[in-house]
Amino acid sequence: MATLPSSTQEVTPGADTSAADRIMRMFGRFIGAGYVFYVLVSIPAIVQTASITRPWWTPVALVLFFGPGLALAVVAFVGSIRAITMLAVACVVGYLVGLATWPLGWTGASFVESEPVWFSFFPALAALGAAITTTPARVFLYLAVVTVGAQTVNYTVREPVDRSPLVPDVVYGFGFGIIFVGAAVMAARTGRLLDRTRASSYAQAARSATLEARSVERRRFDGLIHDGVMSTLLAASRPDAGDAVARQARTTLAELDALRDDAGSADDFSGDDVLAHLRAAATAVDGSIPMTVHASDAAVTRYPAEAIRTVGAALAEAVRNSVRHAGEARREVEVTVAADEVHVVVRDDGIGFDTDSVPAHRLGVRVSIVDRMARLSGGSAALRSAAGAGTRVDLWWHR
Repeated sequence: MATLPSSTQEVTPGADTSAADRIMRMFGRFIGAGYVFYVLVSIPAIVQTASITRPWWTPVALVLFFGPGLALAVVAFVGSIRAITMLAVACVVGYLVGLATWPLGWTGASFVESEPVWFSFFPALAALGAAITTTPARVFLYLAVVTVGAQTVNYTVREPVDRSPLVPDVVYGFGFGIIFVGAAVMAARTGRLLDRTRASSYAQAARSATLEARSVERRRFDGLIHDGVMSTLLAASRPDAGDAVARQARTTLAELDALRDDAGSADDFSGDDVLAHLRAAATAVDGSIPMTVHASDAAVTRYPAEAIRTVGAALAEAVRNSVRHAGEARREVEVTVAADEVHVVVRDDGIGFDTDSVPAHRLGVRVSIVDRMARLSGGSAALRSAAGAGTRVDLWWHR
């Protein structure tokens, strides 16, 4: 049975195997680029804010607010998904901790002009880290907390005459941030849904493959029972049973042993192997049947083992039907082996029969020859016969 891809595989940078991982990496790059942008445009505001804070606070705040995001800008391109996740969480925690240190670092002074503090520019950027690492409810709660915190700081550092209403500022900041955060939440949810769908599809494919394998084995067993066991018992019950029945019995027992032990080789057949297998299939039923061989380019070509075994089984059944029903007839087998085709003809000059009058319960032709070849990829069969005109069975396998 073919090995199905696993739903969880080792992830290497740039070659993520799940949709959630690819979305995580994409948003990691987006968040990292956002931090690079804000650290550049915030330089004037950082200098201004430093004038109303204690000397230790600005270096600490820069590390807390910007450090994880700038590291993420690099790791999202060359690091693992685990590292990206950890840095995204660090962005979330870093912003909260930096915001919490503000009361300790603020000197109590106010801005002369109504300028915002620099870390109020990007609370939604930190919330994007939460969007790709936690549940939607926690993400929106986090966005609300950091937005309220940042806007409250802006409100308190301004002179009373320069203060704008706090609630509209909070609503505007939250509404602006929720556009990007909501998109990130939906993207992360879609990635997880795609991964679950893919895992479910793989599991269903595995179950279907198992059922198909069982069905194939069942058909193999049914064909062997009809072609070998039932035919051998029927032939042995006749008074004129001879050496041919003994050979058929030995062959059937060997096939049953191979089926039980699953000892059949899955290796491809060479051209010589094909001819030997088909000759053995025919002579196991009728040791005196002549075989004409036409081979071109077969010596350097490999043929699927399953295809050749199927053709051989159908050939044996065609010969067996001829021996059983054609009477005192002259029969022969003609085999043509080309690079992309195997064609077998079994013909006799016996009494023949009307193909349209074969009862449905007679399985030899319909199941063991026609249906068997139809189930083979590239296989087909044709039967031509008429009363008093002999019978011809054609078996084809095309690559």
